Amino acid sequence: MQERVALITGSSRGIGRTVALTFARQGYKVVVNYHRNRDQAEQVMAEVNAAGSGGILVQADVSRPEEARELIEAGIKEFGRLDVLVNNAGINHDQLMLRIQDDEWERVIDTNLASAFYCSRAAVKHMLRKRFGRIISLSSVVGISGNAGQTHYAAAKSGLLGLTYSIAREYGSRGITANAVAPGYIESDMTAGLNEEQRRQILSAIAAGRLGKPEDVAAVVLFLASAEASYVNGQVIRVDGGMGPF
Repeated sequence: MQERVALITGSSRGIGRTVALTFARQGYKVVVNYHRNRDQAEQVMAEVNAAGSGGILVQADVSRPEEARELIEAGIKEFGRLDVLVNNAGINHDQLMLRIQDDEWERVIDTNLASAFYCSRAAVKHMLRKRFGRIISLSSVVGISGNAGQTHYAAAKSGLLGLTYSIAREYGSRGITANAVAPGYIESDMTAGLNEEQRRQILSAIAAGRLGKPEDVAAVVLFLASAEASYVNGQVIRVDGGMGPF
């Protein structure tokens, strides 16, 4: 297989970081993207380089269409191709709907949903010329079931599913697949702050009896990017340990 290139938005920490390192260890060139935290991003870039594949670090606020386009173009300019786009960038501000301010709504929608549209639109233009591409978006189980206190976040993550289905239908005949991954409760800074009672209630709803790890999500993303997944298109894969409903 020719050396391939993967771009992961929001890859300076969390699931995005693990996805970037997973691709690097499989021989991909990796475009690491960050918005504000350059120190963390540089650490990820060092780990990518240590994995032996190399890549580049690009600062961009992907919620802005021009910066999203420039990010995609930076990867293509450096490596001459872009094979895999992982739409991972996201934020959340848990809040009951009546307390969500207009600017909070816009910020969550723009960062979680609009960014994926802007990056996908820019990437598809190149992928069409190559007749090959993988677009993988990180949704969430709350985008499927909803969740109290996360109206804006759930709406954005649900929107990613419609975006995925539509891209799959529009470009599946051109060798481009679009799929989504919907993680459940994954070990993170957020779950580290759970108290014992909250953790107990969450674990009681998970058939696997444990929280997921970022590596659990990254493994599915890597599969969806592979040649073996060429006939997997327009799908949402839950990585939630069996939270249900099934």
